[in-house]
Amino acid sequence: MVNAYHVIFGAYGFWLPNDPRGSWSDFVGSWELFRYGPATKTTETASLAYRPHDQALRLAAKQALKHPAVEFTGLQARAVGRGFAKYVERSGLIVWACAILPDHVHLVFGRHRLKAEQIVIQLKGDATQRLIEEGIHPFQSQFSRDAPRSANAPQRPPKCFARGEWKVFLETPESIARAIRYVENNPIKEGKPLQRWPFVVPFI
Repeated sequence: MVNAYHVIFGAYGFWLPNDPRGSWSDFVGSWELFRYGPATKTTETASLAYRPHDQALRLAAKQALKHPAVEFTGLQARAVGRGFAKYVERSGLIVWACAILPDHVHLVFGRHRLKAEQIVIQLKGDATQRLIEEGIHPFQSQFSRDAPRSANAPQRPPKCFARGEWKVFLETPESIARAIRYVENNPIKEGKPLQRWPFVVPFI
């Protein structure tokens, strides 16, 4: 039985739907990207980051993105964390580990009444709302320039998170503990300090 999830989701431009290493996407929604190949959906649960691939093709595809790839600053990562905290408080989600890196996020959380995919969508939504409220959304300047003038028109910046997520099902206390250690060590591997978020609780 699944007792927890390790989910990974990217900032906009982090992992393209036709990444040659594989992706979690069923389709490529942009013709400019589709020119570099169809979606490369995989059911692989292990990290694909270090799989050999055509790096030139991947980087060329990134140049075809409509907006620049997002890399969160420290202030933006803190706002994302505040958005997550709001969702955790509202939903009762139990989070055992979280790492918010410049271009992707790791979370380990327990089973919930909602599916993991729904939880990720709502986490992204609350994080995005917090970025907007603090005036530091990665596409804030474009949003301010392009926002509709009508009072009734929705005013939202381009999405700063990529579509979808990568998820690993965790069934045993041992697998949960391993995932927690992996997530906690992720910032350190990238030369960043250990992250401590107030909404993360100890795994007992």
